[in-house]
Amino acid sequence: MTNLSERLWTKSFIVLTLCNLLLFTGLQMTLSTLPAYAEESLGATSVQVSLVTSLFALSAIASRLFAGKAMEKGGRNLLIFLGLAISLAAVVGYYWAGGVTALLLLRMLFGVGFGMASTAFPTMASDVIPIRRMGEGMGYFGLSTSLAMSVGPMIGLTLLQGPGFGTLVLGTAVILALIVPLGRLLTRSLPAGHKEPAVQEAADDQGGSFRRLFLPSLLNFLLSVSYGGLLGFLALYGKEVHLANVAYFFLFNAVAIVIIRPLSGKIYDRYGAPALLIPGSLLVIGGLLLLSFARSTAALFPAALLYGFGFGSMQPALQTWMIQAVSPSRRGIANGMFFNSLDLGVALGTMALGSIALYSSYAEMYRYSALAPLLLLLVYVILIAGKRRRKGKNNGVTAQSGAAAAE
Repeated sequence: MTNLSERLWTKSFIVLTLCNLLLFTGLQMTLSTLPAYAEESLGATSVQVSLVTSLFALSAIASRLFAGKAMEKGGRNLLIFLGLAISLAAVVGYYWAGGVTALLLLRMLFGVGFGMASTAFPTMASDVIPIRRMGEGMGYFGLSTSLAMSVGPMIGLTLLQGPGFGTLVLGTAVILALIVPLGRLLTRSLPAGHKEPAVQEAADDQGGSFRRLFLPSLLNFLLSVSYGGLLGFLALYGKEVHLANVAYFFLFNAVAIVIIRPLSGKIYDRYGAPALLIPGSLLVIGGLLLLSFARSTAALFPAALLYGFGFGSMQPALQTWMIQAVSPSRRGIANGMFFNSLDLGVALGTMALGSIALYSSYAEMYRYSALAPLLLLLVYVILIAGKRRRKGKNNGVTAQSGAAAAE
């Protein structure tokens, strides 16, 4: 049986975490910069700017529907290398995209490749993490995603505003190419399939998996709506309010995530999801509201810290919840739904928030974006209250049955 003394930081876990960091850094370097590039250099409208993010996300969602099934059948090597090849081809193609239509098509192609690779790495990580340290392990693994989501945009914006778009494309391609030798190392070192001996239960049906994954997917979707507003419009918000160093928001956000991620996994293993999701929602709401009033670099600091502490504690809790809700054979499906709900939230959030900004301002848009984590909090609190009421009724029935039996 797996026990707490089992090693977490194995060679396979470290390499998987590094691969995931590089993959998401490459994504985030372009996810935050291409909307601004499309508007400034290609003359894209506000609707087309939102499509740069949303079409990528929707194509990644479609790709993961295939990727989850392929993982169940042992096709992880195909997913890794085919996904990386497609992603690299799309990134290099950005340089020669002479119009908005070509750029949008390449974004869809990148989404297909990214969807494959981003399903494989976390599923493989959940297979090598000791089952009783799943919260801690996914917390550390998820740190690579969150760091990339914070550092990647900062790097991307710095390259775009400094050396230029060509350097941004080259840097992104190099980062993705570094994953290839690491991926080959993984395919040689990992077993064909890993099962935790303590959880060799009968395989659950697909319908049962979906029901158990629906709620955390919904909560992750709501959390991701606000992040779509940051990725798609933070650079444009900086121009609106004359913030020259708006990219520092991602740096401060990364600092908060580095601090909270290692703690959040241990909190999850000991106290469960409520200890992270409830305070995390409040922190995200506070960060978005502070951001909407920020007019200086100093004002970005507390906004980014609050958002980073909230987002960095909630996301690994939701991912671990989903992994533990299914049998080991269906972890590919669970990870696929986790990232699909994230991408869907980013895609629809970008489109909806972009429409709000079109008729108001980016500052007001960020105030509206706080409604998404507020709804997340309300849904989750209502769920917990409902479960406690049902538990109380069940305990009451049990006590009455015991009294009757005693008589």
